[in-house]
Amino acid sequence: MSMTLTSSPIQTPVTGREYSGGQQEPMQALAQFYHALNQRDIELMRENWINSDAAAMDNPLGGIKRGWHEISKTYEALFRSPGAYWFEFCDYTLHQSDDLFYVVGRERGELVVNGQPRKLAIRTTRIFQRDTEGKWRQTHHHGSIDEPQMLAAYQQAVLGAISNTSSLTSNVG
Repeated sequence: MSMTLTSSPIQTPVTGREYSGGQQEPMQALAQFYHALNQRDIELMRENWINSDAAAMDNPLGGIKRGWHEISKTYEALFRSPGAYWFEFCDYTLHQSDDLFYVVGRERGELVVNGQPRKLAIRTTRIFQRDTEGKWRQTHHHGSIDEPQMLAAYQQAVLGAISNTSSLTSNVG
């Protein structure tokens, strides 16, 4: 399998604002994800992910989740959180073969908790595969927050705000 790689890390952030529809190109699929994330659009998020038990996510809010059914609960919790937030993807490389691409980079963003903005910095990898319709679907995500205080604040802001309203807390690992 031949893999192409961007020559150096891309610094122009992917915010989701550049999304204009479609998933035929890798950058469209990546922009679609950030558009769905920042607009709290669970249906668009569902379109971005492969609807299969093969999907996997390991992130600061939900531990390891397998299959869209489990993964969707983490996004639903984030989308229900009361504070405003935004994320963008930057300082990344894109690696692509015929039917697979992945990006390795950083998410930065902000989450407002009790009126106070909190910066977020997350190391992120996303893997997409081309489906039978030629659309790129996310199959894997891994995100890590290095700073313990930032991780605790992020989890409390999102998961703590919904702990009494969702069954997610019993699933968080």
